[in-house]
Amino acid sequence: MPKKLFNTDTLPTLVAERLRTWGRCIHAQRLRQRITAADLCARMSISEATLRRMEHGDPGTGAGAYLAALLILGVMDDATPALAPVLWSDSPRRRVKHSQQERGGEEDAHYF
Repeated sequence: MPKKLFNTDTLPTLVAERLRTWGRCIHAQRLRQRITAADLCARMSISEATLRRMEHGDPGTGAGAYLAALLILGVMDDATPALAPVLWSDSPRRRVKHSQQERGGEEDAHYF
């Protein structure tokens, strides 16, 4: 059994809820479109066990698998809207300002 990358007990509630919602969406869309589990698994190159875990919102399943399933089922834009460019662009007004201590101010001299 593969090692889990993180402790699922410490997973933020909002993240767990979103994964369960994506899983329910994948399951519902697969059934609505009459796509068998085997067919979707073949298109995604995953096992049926992975698909079952994904449909239950298992956080151990990779984000890429969730997004690929949503894309194949044609609901990715509705389920995961694109981020606004301001969130990932390198605009100078969004830079983090360092504290005086992080810049090596007077307070560091007293620490050592």
